[in-house]
This record gives sequence, C-alpha cells and structure tokens, in this order.
Amino acid sequence: MRSMRRAQDVKKQLKTILDRYKLGLVSCNNDFARIRKAITAGFFANAARKDPAEGYKTLIDGHQVYIHPSSAAFNKGPECVIYHELVLTSKEYMREVCAIEPKWLVEVAPNFFKFGDPNTVSKRKRQEKLEPLQSKYEDPNAWRLSRRKG
Repeated sequence: MRSMRRAQDVKKQLKTILDRYKLGLVSCNNDFARIRKAITAGFFANAARKDPAEGYKTLIDGHQVYIHPSSAAFNKGPECVIYHELVLTSKEYMREVCAIEPKWLVEVAPNFFKFGDPNTVSKRKRQEKLEPLQSKYEDPNAWRLSRRKG
C-alpha cells in the first residue's frame, strides 16, 4: 500500500511539473520499451553487460556483479542491464534490474558511449585474447613460463 501511495505522489509531482512548463501528458500505452529506454537515460552509468565467464561486468569500471536472486530477471540472463543499486553480501549483487538494448546507451548518452569499430580490436580486448595451453604443432611443454621467450 505504501509503495502505491508513493507512486501516486510521484505521478502527481510529475503532472505538476508538466503543467508548470506547459507540456502535455503523453502515455506510452503498452510500449514498455519506451519506459525501459527512459530508465536507461536516467541510469546509463549503471549499465552492465553479460560476462562470458559468469555474471555481469559493469561498463564503467568493469566490476564483476550478479543479478540478485530475488530479482525477476534472475536466471533469465539478459545481455545488457541497467541496475539501481549494488548490494554487497557474499557477492556484489545488482538490485532493481531492467533489461535494455545496448544500442540505447549510445542513443541516450552519446557523450559517454559510442559504437565500436568492428574492424579494430582494442588493446584491452587483444590482451584478453586466450592462448591455448598446448598446440598440437608445438612441444607439449611450450606452455610453461620457463620455456616462453620474452
């Protein structure tokens, strides 16, 4: 009940602001993508992308984070998400998670994000490239650090 009252108060405040600036109230009907895009515009700094290993990595500082087990998005595995807050327990969990389209980040925060050139690989990505421990064409002990050159 308290949350519904809070939502009504926020709606009333927004209507007052729209009236003050003589802007019309426009409904998005059932277009939830517009709502998610608006959330993305407000919380673009709290974006995280699915990590191939496990969980998610924040786009700003690369922290390993996970969707909180109480979230509706838990075990759904969206590619890119926006979160409201991080909670540290045994792991760092994202609370109030919303799935987004990655291209929205470039649209709503062009000074913060940009599309990468698919023909170039960043220095960080080159460093993340995995090398096989053993190649069938090389000596089986070639992977050992003591055998590597420079």
